[in-house]
Amino acid sequence: MRRALACAQAAAQAGEAPVGAVLVDPATGEVLAEAANAPIARHDPTAHAEICAIRAAAGRLGNYRLTGLWLYVTLEPCAMCAGAISHARLGRVVFGADDPKGGGVRHGARVFDQPTCHWRPEVQGGLLAEDSAALLRSFFRARRG
Repeated sequence: MRRALACAQAAAQAGEAPVGAVLVDPATGEVLAEAANAPIARHDPTAHAEICAIRAAAGRLGNYRLTGLWLYVTLEPCAMCAGAISHARLGRVVFGADDPKGGGVRHGARVFDQPTCHWRPEVQGGLLAEDSAALLRSFFRARRG
């Protein structure tokens, strides 16, 4: 999660919402991909950190199924990212801060709880939650002036 926080800090420095994600093979501990939020830089509304990391890992492995990999992300995934996580067949999602406004796992759409969700990863929230939340608060406080 510390690597994901470093990615989130890089996103903030680039003017993006500070969210970072890291995909790990739990069997080996190998980091397969890491990414920061980049929708502004990429001119792509889908360029959330989770999706960028999933794309990078899928490209590296040559497979769109990332069955069993673990995703560490600093903020509760939104519904779009939760959908991508399900389609990628990730084994576990570990996130930092809850997102009551835009989250799609514990809040909002609760994608993994829906009967139409075909793949449900294990979910753990709250890892380094205060560090993640503090980074987000600081970023948005500065932008609001």
